[in-house]
Amino acid sequence: MAGAALSATAGGAPSAAGDDDERPPPRSAPEASRETPSDLDTGAPPVTVLWIAPGRCEAITEAQPVAPSGHGYAWVDAHYESPRAWVETVERLTGVTVLEEHLSDAENATHPSYFDSTRDYEMIVFRGLAVRPGSAPDPDEPIRIRTRPTVFFLFPSCVVSVRPADSRQIPALRRRLLDAARFKQRLPSRPEELMLRVLNGMVDRYLDLRQPVTDQLEYWQRELLDPRRAFRDWVSLLEARRQLRKLENLSEEQLDALQEWRDERLDRHGGHDDAARDWADTTEAGSPAVGSPEPAMPSLTDALEVRVNDLVEHIERVRGHAQRLETSIESAVQLHFSATAHRTNQIMRTLTVLTATFMPLTLITGIFGMNFEVMPGVHSPAGFWWTMGAMATIAIGLVLFFRTRRYLEETGLRGGSKRLRRRRS
Repeated sequence: MAGAALSATAGGAPSAAGDDDERPPPRSAPEASRETPSDLDTGAPPVTVLWIAPGRCEAITEAQPVAPSGHGYAWVDAHYESPRAWVETVERLTGVTVLEEHLSDAENATHPSYFDSTRDYEMIVFRGLAVRPGSAPDPDEPIRIRTRPTVFFLFPSCVVSVRPADSRQIPALRRRLLDAARFKQRLPSRPEELMLRVLNGMVDRYLDLRQPVTDQLEYWQRELLDPRRAFRDWVSLLEARRQLRKLENLSEEQLDALQEWRDERLDRHGGHDDAARDWADTTEAGSPAVGSPEPAMPSLTDALEVRVNDLVEHIERVRGHAQRLETSIESAVQLHFSATAHRTNQIMRTLTVLTATFMPLTLITGIFGMNFEVMPGVHSPAGFWWTMGAMATIAIGLVLFFRTRRYLEETGLRGGSKRLRRRRS
């Protein structure tokens, strides 16, 4: 990744900052009004807390010292533009102190997708698109993939999301959860399920990117294989290929983070699955006692395994599509050079045939151009015409000979032009 800057993070994971990993330019008012408003548009506070329980979802205010009693869990949503404003709230709800290294990772806007865990909580960094791709991108400008991280902290009875303040996906999900009881919609029963819902929406935005990227790559392929003009915009083509490679690398990082998280849960519980603990795992009574050999984080149920597998499959589709497009553009470049070499060979063959045809004629004119006093036919009135006839006969004979040997077949360029004229007519 061009212009990458590396810095050490917790767990030894590198943090890569690309020149495209930046905050998008401010949206105009008409464009912003057509999309889901962000917290910046609505003036929402930098930290919001929801309590999600069976059949209900309510907001927790700062005046409440602890979460409501009963089955359920808390969702703390925070902006990483407001450094550590959520830490005190999380400590009050969970009684767990987040490590300083993980707090630094949550504030790092260039952190790659990554997973790390402790005895009390888990941290997942997942990079999402910064700008929703347009439906009709400019074909002359390569699509630039700009990403930003969303950081999740998973506790047995709490999930924390640290994300950009201008994100529109999470505020929309928050409003849906608050209105779920009114519309009789199912609420996520565990913090892991809520996190997977957010991750699924982030990956779906990558899936939305496939069509504009495909359209632009098809445009470059047509430009590469156009026989009527030479292709010269190699810088834009290489930039488009670099963006595909970047998308592939992002997908691999996301897959690694999810696989490590799932493997960590399976290793802790040995594949144990108890669907009856969906809501009980998030309560104080359902948490393991101090000194218990059971891990603090609950196991993954079959339903959560299905959601994780579906999310992994979506990421695999994004990565596979990026690999296919990259292979396609490389094949188009190879076809471009092959077609150029073929046209060059056809032109050289035509010039060689013309040279071979005129060589004997040049020899005859050279012989009769010698300054000898006595030469056959020099003083004959019909000598000139006999010589021209002989030269024409030799030329026609050589052309017929070359055609029988298929040295004067139609070139791909000439034949392609004729076929193009026939299609237009």
